Amino acid sequence: MENIAPQLYTLLVFMVVGSIIAIETKNLLSAVISVSAVGFALSIAFLFLGAPDIAITQLVVEVLVLIILIRGTILLDNTAIEKGRDTLAMVASLIFFGMLLGFGALIFGSTGFPAFGEPLMRVSKVYVQTGLPATYAANIVASIILDFRAYDTLGEATVLFASILGALAILRRTGKAGEEVVSA
Repeated sequence: MENIAPQLYTLLVFMVVGSIIAIETKNLLSAVISVSAVGFALSIAFLFLGAPDIAITQLVVEVLVLIILIRGTILLDNTAIEKGRDTLAMVASLIFFGMLLGFGALIFGSTGFPAFGEPLMRVSKVYVQTGLPATYAANIVASIILDFRAYDTLGEATVLFASILGALAILRRTGKAGEEVVSA
């Protein structure tokens, strides 16, 4: 594996700067965008560290949290919408988020990928060779997910389920007759 320390340090600096912007800004929507940029940078860091399953989980949770926080921000901060937008804070947040996306594309474009068909991890070879005889499963994918990586799969499913329930709890509305209506 190539030396990925410079990319991780750059992501770490980016996350620290995003955290400082989120703490110091006066505009609540800018703070939410900065925090979400830090979360997206964390998912890119997980990809560099060789944990794509955790990166995907982080990305899904980050998108759901971003939806929840923007919804809550808009409900709480109606005065900013009525008075007019703070264009400087909004432009700075969008530039910061765009820099994150550009940085991610630059890093993925500059790092070398292994040749097609060459495994990234040696553990997968052991899973494939011993999966069916050790677990007596009919499907190799099911044996890996449910036997070798069962706790990891359970943890990811729990995180995804909890984040979806949280999003539904925030996004629901109360109807005219007191009935709960889930908005799409």
